[in-house]
Amino acid sequence: MGSLQDELQQRRPFRSLEEEAALNLMRTVSLLDERGTELMRQYGLTLSQYNVLRILRGAGEAGLGRNQIGDRMITRAPDITRLLDRMEAAGLVHRVRSTADRRCVPTLLTDKGRALVDALDGPSAALQHANFGHLSQGQLITLIETLTQIRGHLPAGRTE
Repeated sequence: MGSLQDELQQRRPFRSLEEEAALNLMRTVSLLDERGTELMRQYGLTLSQYNVLRILRGAGEAGLGRNQIGDRMITRAPDITRLLDRMEAAGLVHRVRSTADRRCVPTLLTDKGRALVDALDGPSAALQHANFGHLSQGQLITLIETLTQIRGHLPAGRTE
């Protein structure tokens, strides 16, 4: 694969290194997203649904409320409630209204949801290896540190 400029068939040079870096990052994320979407589609999931399954597995037996799930999402989902509704209809999660605080409605994994997210551990690891396995450990660490630095300089919180 050539340069981004060649890939995009762009004749003019980028206005700045910052622009080239930003466009490279966006193009790479788009390609990674396509590969992840393709994998999840084979299991009847979206990337957002897979993310929710992983979040809930990590949360344990207590589950999490809608807002807590939204705060932990990798990519912001515009309507967590509808996402959870679809997942509940598919039998992947269930919600239980708290008897102590009726405003609290934790979402929990069902056995079906846990089995599915567990079954995806291997294929997901294989995809990540296919995407990043050609990089050395040092390159991966540098990439992680660089991306962390970029996020650290962005405005805090998520915008609406």
